[in-house]
Amino acid sequence: MNPRLQSLQPYPFEKLHSLFEGVEPNRGLAHISLGIGEPRHATPELIKRALSENLAKLASYPPTAGGDALREAIADWLVLRYGLRSIDWKTEVLPVNGSREALFALAQTVVDPVRHDAVVVCPNPFYQIYEGAALLAGARPHYVNTTAERGFAADYASIPEDVWRRTQLLYVCSPGNPTGKVLDLAEWKEIFALADRHGFIIASDECYSEIYFDEAAPPLGALQAAARLGRGFERLVMFSSLSKRSNVPGMRSGFVAGDAAILRAFLLYRTYHGGAMSPAVQEASIAAWRDEAHVRENRRKYAEKFARVAPLMQTALEVGLPDAGFYLWAHTSVADTDFARRLYGEQNVTVLPGSFLARESNGVNPGASYVRMALVADIDECLEAARRIVEFTRKL
Repeated sequence: MNPRLQSLQPYPFEKLHSLFEGVEPNRGLAHISLGIGEPRHATPELIKRALSENLAKLASYPPTAGGDALREAIADWLVLRYGLRSIDWKTEVLPVNGSREALFALAQTVVDPVRHDAVVVCPNPFYQIYEGAALLAGARPHYVNTTAERGFAADYASIPEDVWRRTQLLYVCSPGNPTGKVLDLAEWKEIFALADRHGFIIASDECYSEIYFDEAAPPLGALQAAARLGRGFERLVMFSSLSKRSNVPGMRSGFVAGDAAILRAFLLYRTYHGGAMSPAVQEASIAAWRDEAHVRENRRKYAEKFARVAPLMQTALEVGLPDAGFYLWAHTSVADTDFARRLYGEQNVTVLPGSFLARESNGVNPGASYVRMALVADIDECLEAARRIVEFTRKL
């Protein structure tokens, strides 16, 4: 067996299952889960129709690089969404089977295994794939805290110079999971300056980019920031997905875009890894990327939920609106694990302890005393969960 597997921690939902062992939830109340960030709005009909109408294409092997039509659709969307002058669909866009697979595989592509001192920097709290990707690539993760005191911005100044010298890959998540923080242009400028100085690659995870609350102010993206600063895409790749944008997490469809040299190497890795997207899924993805009406409707539903649920939560919990995304990141007056366990037992509502999403760094676990709540269910269910959480919290 690969000995590096032993370095992986249990996934947060495994920890949650263990935390709830022996707890008998209140059977007088239907269970409501705010724990998993799985979109639960209906999949748009145009996507399902495109998928079903192209099932005959399952008889053909798909190219690992994806079909021309899909790559062109993605490139067109990038230009439209981020105001780019252009992007080369042949060299700067690569479809992938969901951003999770690609975020993991990129580290296996770019981390030099000969360098036994290699470092991968990631935000803390973080999406657990970043840590696992680093460990299985033979690198050491370095966690940079994102705390409320800094507006959930990463404290890059806290990273020692010798760590930056060994850094080969930096994971960035904007909008952030779990905090909902969106990086601004000044923050991107700092990241690019660090990458220029130390030569590492930037992997920008933007899978929540299309869930925001002001139609006139969409979140800034990495490629967009680079263009505004007069840069090319050197040492920069961004990841996006249809899962949250279009409510198709089961379709496993996303893309990577940016530095053509990195994507060339990534395509070589994926050719051997076996990462080709199903032809039928490609056709459904084209339909999704070329339609914005369903995305605006999806945002409207989330905006309505946050507008009604957040003020209710705020009557009992310390919680602010995120910049974007579908999570509430709430501070608790007791240990986050105690809060989650007791809430489950008394109110049959599941939330995710923040400490499960972070690691101790600089003497603190920045997820401790927080819980993550995913407002992915319909509005009535989210409101009922909020009422129960408020009732529970007031009794603490």
